[in-house]
Amino acid sequence: MIINSLLDTDFYKFTQQQAIYHQYTDVYVKYKFKWRNWYKMEIDDIGMFINDINNEIDNLCELRFNEDELQYLESIEFIKKDFVDYLRLFKLNRNHINVYEKNDEIEIEIYGPWLNTILFETPVLAIISELYTIQLYSCDLYESSKNFINKITYLQTHAPEGFKFGDFGTRRRLSFEFQNYMIQGFIENLDNKLVGTSNVYFAKKYNIKPLGTQAHEWFQAHQQLNVRLIDSQKDALQKWADEYRGDLGIALSDCITFDAFLIDFDKYFAKLFDGCRHDSGNPYEWVEKLISHYEKLGIDPKTKTALFSDGLNFELAIDLYKKYNDKINVAFGIGTYLSNDAGFIAPQIVLKLVETNGLPVAKVSDSPGKGMCEDISFENYLKKVILQKIGNEV
Repeated sequence: MIINSLLDTDFYKFTQQQAIYHQYTDVYVKYKFKWRNWYKMEIDDIGMFINDINNEIDNLCELRFNEDELQYLESIEFIKKDFVDYLRLFKLNRNHINVYEKNDEIEIEIYGPWLNTILFETPVLAIISELYTIQLYSCDLYESSKNFINKITYLQTHAPEGFKFGDFGTRRRLSFEFQNYMIQGFIENLDNKLVGTSNVYFAKKYNIKPLGTQAHEWFQAHQQLNVRLIDSQKDALQKWADEYRGDLGIALSDCITFDAFLIDFDKYFAKLFDGCRHDSGNPYEWVEKLISHYEKLGIDPKTKTALFSDGLNFELAIDLYKKYNDKINVAFGIGTYLSNDAGFIAPQIVLKLVETNGLPVAKVSDSPGKGMCEDISFENYLKKVILQKIGNEV
């Protein structure tokens, strides 16, 4: 089995699930899978590959939380007892996920109550990534271990005194074994430069901070949750604040472009939230706009955080740190570069929300290829709304 614990997932799946438990138990959603760099893949027998995925999902759907895991979650100050009691009964339903072949590609659909399907995404992606590694490269850790040692050496030589980072690599990791090896190696060799991990299992195992707030699905879902589309992002921010009351205050900024986000991120939200996360577009342009936005609102950027999480390596992260850490608090969540750097092209795989209560939702990214929507009419309408929002502001 590739996944042996329901804690082996991203922390923001639990933080979102708790908010859904308290606010949206009647909402149904649909997720779809996308392999962004599929044309570069080398899977010989796609039927066998899909069969292996289905077997692993069968195993995933047999897992339950044990008491030790539940006690760990309940020890986190903003995780509430009633939600942990719900998790005590939780089990992923195999009927909610369908994996099949279509036109020589892998298709995955997840459909069901948002509350009960949200924990599929990260482990399913981790399963696919590790199966891909096993099929093509026999999970040989030599090359990745060599690259990892070089990363430690680079940080020991080049990282400024205050530079720190978090591991965001679970969903596209080389393997569970390698992520474990990597986190342990950083802890033992880098004098607390690793501030934490998005992986709850490893956060618990190594007594480091679990990292994460919300993902694109939180903002996407609100596009169809009984609010005007032009106001959906503000509604998502408000509902998040209602749930966490000042905790988990890093807002994701690019679900419908950063320019549209900044219009909604007025003085109220800018003061309420601790900072913003970058996940698409040019990171230098993004942080310059964010700093300028805070300054225009009369907020000292040094009291806020800019969290970078899009396609980072250590060279880019350190350069951003040197350029901007004296202007705004910078933080870094690094994914595939840490967890799947083994000398081959890592799979760029996602599972994204495409429907809420039977109605289309969309992600409109600042980076080409990172958007996702199944309904072109809705996507065009959303883009029109975004342009209207930006035009009205100008």
